[in-house]
Amino acid sequence: MTESHADRRRFKRIAFDARTELTQGSNRWPVQLVDLSLKGLLIHRPEPWLGDPDLPFDVDIHLSDDVDVQMSVQLSHEENQQLGFECLHIGLDSISHLRRLVELNLGDMEELEREMRALLES
Repeated sequence: MTESHADRRRFKRIAFDARTELTQGSNRWPVQLVDLSLKGLLIHRPEPWLGDPDLPFDVDIHLSDDVDVQMSVQLSHEENQQLGFECLHIGLDSISHLRRLVELNLGDMEELEREMRALLES
């Protein structure tokens, strides 16, 4: 029996809608965010899609007028017109905002602490 992609996931994904932009070099795509976690995000694939899966991307998630989560990501999978990205790098301010967002949506401090430990171990 094989584990599904979702079963192997160690980080809870939260459905979230925020203005999001994906960039790679001079290419920019406004994208629709499906969900995100401490380790990555899922978006609807933009059209036309010209991204190079072998190179990193930058993503900017606008939480409010003065709060953004910015991270460098790598395409990890493409399925059902959706693109999944794994976080390669995130700054301290962005991880603080993302942690708070996940905390509010999980509603379980023990689960959040488990995810933070898993993030630090990966």
